[in-house]
Amino acid sequence: MDLADLQIFKTVVEEGGIVRAARKLHRVQSSITTRIRQLESSLGTELFYRSKQRLHLSPSGEVLFGYAERLLQLSDEARDAVGGSAPRGVLRLGALESTTASRLPSVLARYHAACPEVKVELTTGTNDALTAGVIERRLDAAFVAEVPTQPGLSHLPLFTERLVLISSLQRPPIRKPADLAGDSLIAFPSGCAYRRVLQRWLGPAHAGGRRVLELASYHAIVACVASGTGVALVPQSVLDTVQGAPVRQHRLPAEVSRVVTPLIWRTGEQSSALLALREVLRPGLHPGYKMAGRVQPGVVSARTATPAPETASSARRPAAPPRAPRGSAPSAAS
Repeated sequence: MDLADLQIFKTVVEEGGIVRAARKLHRVQSSITTRIRQLESSLGTELFYRSKQRLHLSPSGEVLFGYAERLLQLSDEARDAVGGSAPRGVLRLGALESTTASRLPSVLARYHAACPEVKVELTTGTNDALTAGVIERRLDAAFVAEVPTQPGLSHLPLFTERLVLISSLQRPPIRKPADLAGDSLIAFPSGCAYRRVLQRWLGPAHAGGRRVLELASYHAIVACVASGTGVALVPQSVLDTVQGAPVRQHRLPAEVSRVVTPLIWRTGEQSSALLALREVLRPGLHPGYKMAGRVQPGVVSARTATPAPETASSARRPAAPPRAPRGSAPSAAS
């Protein structure tokens, strides 16, 4: 088993068959078929189930696919590290819609200037969808709203967000959960961390059975709140981007309204592109967190980049990386 065989195997899986894989790799189909057969023979197991000239991954193929992705990525990282070359390739990044709108424009501008050869694929989603995307290797890293509790994830605390409760201008002041009796909540779909913050503040006595209007964007949420449909909890940074929003703001206790946005990734799995992003984010680190080492602008290597201490829920690694499902996280986020 060598890296060339793994690359062929990975391409066959991603392209959905021998014909498309051969076209992408500029090889004849018989060559692809032979290499797959040789790989199966060396491993002593079938990687695909074959039926009517169609291929379907076997359980062994599912396991190998995860390892193939990681080994090929490590190969690229090693080549870049030894050669001291600038980061390149694709960085699959996830972010909350609120972070995307208010925090990422300047971050991505600095990153593009430092790493012009890296293509950033940005996916927005809810906190839970993004976390799942990182765990399942559909995303390399993600900006979320909660420190992950799942094993095998590391995080870097970054932006401090202040959450504010908003209502229509005619709404009387809201100081305690009981003041929201009868009001509908307007929020992102289930999986939104800010929605959970509001529900925890309300408590079981005031949150149970309450009507929730689920929307997919902050502009829609603010518009519905302004019309008197209900109340919502939104980041102040997002509200600042909605010019002249006709809503009334109600402050919540600091222990409820203050949240920190972390960047999360799989423990021990960092490409040169991700290390470079962490260097770009260094000035915005949450107070009290120190990141070791320094990366030269546009260059990440074993000699110039010292990985930051990984704040991990657990250092335990899974026995075998799962296959990354196709597709991306939902586009609605909070």
